[in-house]
Amino acid sequence: MSSNSIPLRPPMTRNAGTLLGQTMGLVAVTAGLFAVGAYLGRNASYQWGWVLFIAAFGCLIGMNVAAQRSQGFTVTLLFGFGLLIGLATAPTLSYYASADPQAVWQAGAATALFIAGFGAAGYATRRDLSALARALFWALIGLIVFGIVAIFVQIPNGALIYAVLGLVIFAGLTAFDFQRLRRSQDIRTAPLLAASIFLDILNVFLLLLSLFGGSKD
Repeated sequence: MSSNSIPLRPPMTRNAGTLLGQTMGLVAVTAGLFAVGAYLGRNASYQWGWVLFIAAFGCLIGMNVAAQRSQGFTVTLLFGFGLLIGLATAPTLSYYASADPQAVWQAGAATALFIAGFGAAGYATRRDLSALARALFWALIGLIVFGIVAIFVQIPNGALIYAVLGLVIFAGLTAFDFQRLRRSQDIRTAPLLAASIFLDILNVFLLLLSLFGGSKD
């Protein structure tokens, strides 16, 4: 049998491993820049936080536009997002750090376990989670509406309900994002996948922080 007759397997394992490593590396750098932003903005006002949040959201929009044109610029926007969202959430984190430092550490540890568990489940499962992700997206929209209503209407245990429902939603979204990470073969998707996974981590951390911090009230 000649060498030409030997079927060649596509390097899926190598590509998947490369994408996994690059994506999680980008997540780690983004998280580091988030921490830098949170430290630099620790004395900022909540009003500045909203302005910076809008700027961070603009970086996410820019990433989706730039993804097919320049991977380098997309990565730059990702890192800018990490820094800006750190600055935006700095007043909230500073409040918890001064009022209840233990809650911050508890939320951080619980977030690591949460993401590791549901991320591993999503990465390993063979079941297609696309339909679940679509349902969870609309559930997330509903949760945002619930949160806005709760600002103006007194809802018994509203904060607790919001946090628990949010964790359920992000459990599914985390699993879906890690499944996308396993299935994708295009290394150019790494920045966008990193942004999605970082957002999962950030939202889970903030939800858990509200639970651990609120439990002390």
